[in-house]
Amino acid sequence: MRLNEYRVMWVMVFFDLPVETKRDRKNYTDFRKSMLKDGFTMFQFSAYLRHCASRENADVHVKRVQRNLPPRGHVGILTVTDKQFGMMQIFYGKVEKEKPPIPQQLELF
Repeated sequence: MRLNEYRVMWVMVFFDLPVETKRDRKNYTDFRKSMLKDGFTMFQFSAYLRHCASRENADVHVKRVQRNLPPRGHVGILTVTDKQFGMMQIFYGKVEKEKPPIPQQLELF
């Protein structure tokens, strides 16, 4: 067992799916709903993320996303450590709007 096997991870899913036909829109909706059901949170319109307690747990969620891939479009999955995620820089436009809360996961032991 490697030490970083149990490191806290974030799974990020980025996608660009077609919505030209009724079938495409249904596939898009089903894919998005499957991620929400699996605990992902919308970060941007086509970017969702999920906090995972370990690498093993992250792998489970990556496989679930892969099982629900729509037939057309592009989907990218990136897994990063909690430390790497914390180094992300987020910028907002010059016109200040209310900033959305940064997704966090509370862990109880």
